[in-house]
Amino acid sequence: MAEPQPVFRFAPSPNGYLHLGHAASALLNASLAKRLGGRLLLRIEDIDIGRSRPEFEAAIVEDLAWLGLRFDEPARRQSEHMAEYAAALQELGRRGLTYPCFCTRGEIAARVAEAEAPGRSWPRDPDGAPMGVCPCAGLSLADRQGRIRAGEPHATRLAMAAALEAAGDAPLGWTEWDPASDGGRHVEADPARWGDVVIGRKDVPASYHLAVTHDDALQGVTHVVRGADLREATHIHVLLQRLRGLPTPVYHHHGLVLDADGRKLSKSIRSTALRSLRAEGVTPGEIRRRLGALIA
Repeated sequence: MAEPQPVFRFAPSPNGYLHLGHAASALLNASLAKRLGGRLLLRIEDIDIGRSRPEFEAAIVEDLAWLGLRFDEPARRQSEHMAEYAAALQELGRRGLTYPCFCTRGEIAARVAEAEAPGRSWPRDPDGAPMGVCPCAGLSLADRQGRIRAGEPHATRLAMAAALEAAGDAPLGWTEWDPASDGGRHVEADPARWGDVVIGRKDVPASYHLAVTHDDALQGVTHVVRGADLREATHIHVLLQRLRGLPTPVYHHHGLVLDADGRKLSKSIRSTALRSLRAEGVTPGEIRRRLGALIA
């Protein structure tokens, strides 16, 4: 039987303008898809309804076209599929693998500050968020249901201990693919390093982790090529895939584009946008030359 056609995706969030780091990831995905005779998808990851803007999405499409990239149509917009994510979240909840978290950021910060006052450091997840500080896992079912009926805002956390038990004893991990050799190595997953991670936000029934694993499976993505800053998230993603019976793609976490201070490029620190480089007269060819080995 013939091997399935490889499927790649580039999945930006429309909460700012694309920069060189995004260009590197998009161009690398396009190059690898072409090399393997695969498809290339565009996904707009706009579940952050407070920061996503139509003008940013329009700029994404314009910048990618300027770079000479073409994607299979239509693009998937996560904001149009909230019901799917809600159903996935509810299914995990019915299995006792989640619980509602009513804590505010301020409450969590105050608890951590109090615990660290004597000079101790509080354990944190790979993103730097404090772990094990939420007391909501200990609430009774009646308390949870009552607070939800009262309309109290809440996020949804994955009950990590229960999730790991439900995942079973089979080895959990992924193949870290090396495009240069077309080989790979097995990486053992350790989701516990994330603690009871949030998989449903207070404002939408999903988090990045839940939405991206759902979409990758639904869209038949076989190769996830993304920045090294997302490698740690893969520990959560393979767990969610196991829990939901979803396939695990192969992963390649490429190097990052850094600024003059050695920081990764980011919208939050206002890294130079592609549209600004375009306005200065920089050409797509010059962008490719600047990125060099990162997109080879």
